[in-house]
Formats: sequence, structure tokens, C-alpha cells
Amino acid sequence: MFETAPIEPKSGSITNSTNFSRTAAESARKEIPFPLPITRPLPQPDTVLVRRRILETFSVIRRRFGSILKKRVLRQRTTTEEVARALRLSFEDLGATYLKFGQLIASSPGIFGEAISQEFRTCLDTGPAIPFWKVRKIVERELGAPLEEIYDEFDSEPIAAASIAAVHRGKLTTGDEVAVKVVRPGVASTIATDIEIMEPLFSLLAKQIGVGLAGPLLQLLSGFSRQVAEELNLENELRVMDYNRQLARALGLKKILVPKTYPELSSTSVLTMEFVPGVAIDDLESITQFGFDPRPLIEDLVKAWFVTAARYGAFHGDVHAGNLIVIPDGRIAVLDWGIVGRLDERTRNFLRSLIAACLGDEEAWTTLVRLVREVYGQAANEVFGPDNEPVVKWVRSTLEPILTKPFGEVNLSVFFTEPQQRHAGKLEEEAKRRSLLEIVRMWRQRRRLRNLAESTGADTASFDHGTFLLGKQLVYFERYGKLFLSDTPLLADTEFFSRLLDDDPIVFSQD
Repeated sequence: MFETAPIEPKSGSITNSTNFSRTAAESARKEIPFPLPITRPLPQPDTVLVRRRILETFSVIRRRFGSILKKRVLRQRTTTEEVARALRLSFEDLGATYLKFGQLIASSPGIFGEAISQEFRTCLDTGPAIPFWKVRKIVERELGAPLEEIYDEFDSEPIAAASIAAVHRGKLTTGDEVAVKVVRPGVASTIATDIEIMEPLFSLLAKQIGVGLAGPLLQLLSGFSRQVAEELNLENELRVMDYNRQLARALGLKKILVPKTYPELSSTSVLTMEFVPGVAIDDLESITQFGFDPRPLIEDLVKAWFVTAARYGAFHGDVHAGNLIVIPDGRIAVLDWGIVGRLDERTRNFLRSLIAACLGDEEAWTTLVRLVREVYGQAANEVFGPDNEPVVKWVRSTLEPILTKPFGEVNLSVFFTEPQQRHAGKLEEEAKRRSLLEIVRMWRQRRRLRNLAESTGADTASFDHGTFLLGKQLVYFERYGKLFLSDTPLLADTEFFSRLLDDDPIVFSQD
């Protein structure tokens, strides 16, 4: 059991609105285990498609980066903003996988900087509509009936269109309002092909332009194919939504809504779910017109996320503003469960130790340093040196204020993004030193190795992107915290977080 010391109350601290019930908690523990993803590897890229996509990609890059490359030749100054805009336009032109990377940049100001992330904000909801005849064909093929027999109404124009799927509004014959998510036809082959050529492309950008963007992108490539493969199978999203809806009921989260799903009207490429009316969480003007205080919703949302991450080791991995909808009736809906963070035992222990340390457990600081050394190996020794004492002081001075001071006074992303920034910088420097011939040779060699690994059944996806997703969500919470809880520390409710670490029953109770 962790020893805890109370944090001094701050002005506007979160009040403890959590009631505890042994019966309800035991019921929550009997929930089915968090559903493991149904994994289907991406298709092997066809050589002809790879060559065609390479030509298309470099045609776009040449068009969008032409003026910047000209400036480089003339030794004229180029700004990060110019490069970011050219890269964002290139990603939007190429679509599919590149839009996914644009979404990562938009969601990660702690890694790329606020200005660059803001430039890529349009990628969060950008994507061409799927021609309606193709939508009809996919839905009817997957669900085995004409569209009019399945849905009483089905809008031909999407209400949202992203890189992998589009969402259409409809109505069932029962009168239920639904949202229907449809995977883009052929997107799996396109993504597999893009992943094949992205590494040499980003390496080339680092070498020719080198403004701090290519390194983080190279880093994020690791494990990306596994994440996207999960997203492409909508059965995974349906199962995760059903699980979290059951968990929300068990925890008494009456004001946090996970939309109902319709399994009989869903498949690997179609997901029919409850339509939720409302506005994005950062639409302050509309929320004010609803006439209720959204603060308690944000408090419970953050707490619920910590319960799933620290206790169950799995969490919603993409809680940006577009996926959090405030409903006029006083609830908040959590949408788009395609990206799920899964923490291995070491990473989950890191999160739990972090909470414990900031609650007052002195030994937990040493545990944190030990876990960091385990994760980063020799690199940690090179950065920090062999002595733990100065590292503990540095970690503590970095983390303790972040989690115990009000949101308005801290930068929550600092600790979680700094290791990634160091690694990304190293990748970019290595890329700059390579010649064009070396980049091509490395790409060919890695492609041969990957093909060999796949043919022998080996698993080459060793990167655990859970840590990145964890840090990304905390960056999101910082944004919401500054909007709604600027006078409140993240760990203000010490009783709640102590019980969370002790694995005591937790049930949220709301009026």
C-alpha cells in the first residue's frame, strides 16, 4: 500500500463527489476483461502500387516544397511555419496515412510546438467524402440487405469524414437516430503502401530541410502499422465501446455517455451506433448557452480516464475536443474509440508510481527513476549518468509541481514529451548524416527483412505506443484544465487517487 500525504488545498480544488460501494465495486471487478484487439495484418504492398505511390508522393512534395527548396539552394532563410504549412498541405493532398500523421501533429503540441500543431488542426476532421454509391455498396455488402430495408433514413452527405472512415447520419425503422461509420474502400492497401515509403521520405525531408519535424515523424512510425490495423477493423471499436459502456454503468458515471452500438448492424467495415447531438467540449459559447456548469463533467471525465488507465491498463487514446461532445441535457459523450492505449505492466506501474509520488510516497520517486532506466536502457545512463540521487531530484522538481499545482500554472506535457523529444532529435540528426544512396539502401534492406519476418511469422512490432498515447491524453487534459479548471490541481481529490492506487472500490455518484 502506498503511504500518502495530503496536498494542501488550493483555491477551487475539486470537491470529493465520489461515493464508495463495496457491492458496486465488486460488480465492476467482475466485468469481462478489456477486449483484446482482433488483429489483421495490413496487406503486403504490391510493387506496382509502391512505385505509383512513390511517384505521386514526390510529385506532391515537389509542388508543395518547391519554393522552400529554391530558398535553400539560394541560401535564403526559411521559417518553421513555412515548412509546417507546406507539409500540412502535402499531407492533405496525399490523404489516408498522411492525414493520420497530420492528426498526430495537431494533437501533440508538447512534441511539435503549439504553432506547428495549430497549423495541422485542419487534419483532425479533414477528409474527402466517400462517393455515396460506394457507401451504399459497402453497407449493403457488409450487412446483407438493401440500404432502405436497414435504415428508414440515411443521409448521403457525411457528418464527418476523416482519413480512414466517414460517418453518415441515419434513422432506423424503430425511430432510433444513429451514426453509421464506414471504412473507406481500398484504404488498407493505401496505408500499407504509404508506411512502406514514409521512412525514406521523412529521412529525405530531414536531410534536405531539417527543421525539427522529420525526427518526431520518424519516431511515430514505429508501431504505427499495428495501431492502424486495429482501427481498420471496426469490430474492435464496437467491442471497446460496449466494454466501456458497461464499465461506466458499474462505476456510476451517469453523466458520461458512451454511445450505444448496434452489433446486428455492424461489421468489420460498418459500425452503427447511437447518434449524439451536442457541441465540442471547447465550444465555450455554445456550452454557456446550455445553462449548466461543465466543470463537474470535466472533473469526472479526467478521473474516469485515470481509473481505466491506472487500474485496467487501457484507455481511450484520442480524447481531443472533436471526440468529446457536451450534450444539452448536461451529459458529455465520448466518441471515436478506434484508438485505444494499452499499457504493459511496467508502463502502468510508472503511471501508478507517478501518482503515488505526487501524493507523498517518497519511495515512489526512486521507483520512477528505476522504471525510466529500465525503459530507456543505456540511453538513460548517457543522459542522466549512473547516480540516482540527482535524477530523483530532477524528476521530482519536474513532476511534483505539474501534478499538484493548478492547471493554469503548469505545463502538463513536459515530463512525458521530453524523452520523446530527445529521441526524435537523435533520429533527425542521424537522418541528416545519411546520403540519398544510404537512405535508399536502408529502405530496401528493411523491406527485405520485414518481408522475411512476416513470412516466418515473427512479430516485428516491438514498440509500445502506449506511453506516447498516455502523454498525448495528458496534453489534452491540460487544454481542458486550462479552459475549465485553471484554479485546480490535477490530484486535488487526494482521497479519490489514494483509493485508486489501493484498488479500493470506486463508484461515482452524481445528482
